[in-house]
Amino acid sequence: MSHSPHPQMLPILAMQRATPAPDYEHMPLAAGRATFNETHGRMNSPLPPASARDLVVGGVPCCLINEAAGPGMIVFVHGGGWTFGNPASHQRCARLLALDAAMPVLLPDYRLAPEHPCPAAIEDVLAVLAALPPGPLVLGGDSAGANIALAVAQAGAGTGARPDLLSLWYGCFAPIFDTRSHRDCGDGSFGLTSQRMRWYWDNWLGETPDPRGIPLDGPMAGLPRIHLLAAGLDCLRDDSLILSGKLADAGVPYRLDMIPGVVHGFLQMSVLLEPARRAIATIADEIKRTLNRE
Repeated sequence: MSHSPHPQMLPILAMQRATPAPDYEHMPLAAGRATFNETHGRMNSPLPPASARDLVVGGVPCCLINEAAGPGMIVFVHGGGWTFGNPASHQRCARLLALDAAMPVLLPDYRLAPEHPCPAAIEDVLAVLAALPPGPLVLGGDSAGANIALAVAQAGAGTGARPDLLSLWYGCFAPIFDTRSHRDCGDGSFGLTSQRMRWYWDNWLGETPDPRGIPLDGPMAGLPRIHLLAAGLDCLRDDSLILSGKLADAGVPYRLDMIPGVVHGFLQMSVLLEPARRAIATIADEIKRTLNRE
């Protein structure tokens, strides 16, 4: 795997390296969340034109985007290390996906760790799915959101909340740190570090780890089709590769797209990064193909 960033990644990396990364592990949670939201707020601007309204689904606060499109629903579980993020922090990506796929996108504002460790977020998303009307369903998520989405699909296998497609983007599926991608990319040269991921996992699993929080070790048989998207310059890159092997062994149909030259979280960089815009369009195309909407 080449370590050469995409040309449009170079100025983004230069900006990141010119400013010390927030020391989230040692900041008060409220301050860390405010910093995370401020950073991602800048990355969201300008927002693509699409309707958006807040509502409660299954007892969980949510944001519904592109409501008039349909039928069906894309449930987008946002990332942020299970510790940060909300529907607003991922609004641009969600709007682009809604417009490209011509479907509504629902963003659950699930409970965050460490105050609410696993399985709180899984239970929240399960409650959202259970409250949706029948219809085509795509369950997706980025980073920690991909972990939650996969765990939700495993927990809901055999129930009426089965998605037609799982769409998982640069996810973290087990607390493993001896992969080649962690060795190559986990030192901070490309943003997300192995050290930060260890902290996120500690927050997520808490003092009494729940096995649902490590979906790589969970049941694969019976899962719907899965679309995996991985970033070439991401310490979590190999999580998607390892998961793809387990899916193959279990006979689960899947597609794996590896996007070279981009870092973890690159879908949030669509204002400046053409590969992010192309990747969101690819995700939308896979959704339309799966739902026979091409």
